[in-house]
Amino acid sequence: MASAALGLTPRWVMLLGAVLLLLLPMASAQETPGVSCSQYTNRSCEECLRNVSCLWCNENKACLDYPVRTVLPPASLCKLSSARWGVCWVNFEALIITMSVLGGSVLLGIAVCCCCCCCRRKKSRKPDKSDERAIREQEERRVRQEERRAEMKSRHDEIRKKYGLFKEQNPYEKF
Repeated sequence: MASAALGLTPRWVMLLGAVLLLLLPMASAQETPGVSCSQYTNRSCEECLRNVSCLWCNENKACLDYPVRTVLPPASLCKLSSARWGVCWVNFEALIITMSVLGGSVLLGIAVCCCCCCCRRKKSRKPDKSDERAIREQEERRVRQEERRAEMKSRHDEIRKKYGLFKEQNPYEKF
């Protein structure tokens, strides 16, 4: 799943989808580029923002041409808290904060995924010190068990010899 690879939870995917759906009418409701934005001054925000090249200033109810040479409209044109673009219910301050938080969250998610993948890769390459110690202890226990088993076998063989119960290679040799 592509969203899981990016570290996006279903909640984030739904939120991003909702934002895109809310901004979609803005892109589809474009008017002809030859119409001046100033003719929508003292009308409604919705009428002004039908043209995506227009900026609505809530402070003085003015519809202005969006300053495309700058990313954000300058304060001399309209304060960010009063500027509207795309949708009337979101001002530029809220838009900047929201986009910053979403962008930071996505970058943080990607960084966490990368770190997790790198840590897993390092662990899978070489055994952990506790794993090495456990393997070494297991080998030592196996060697001690074999020594004890050989010692017990020799002791049992001595007792069998002493009492004449030693198992011979050929049991019919006595006869």
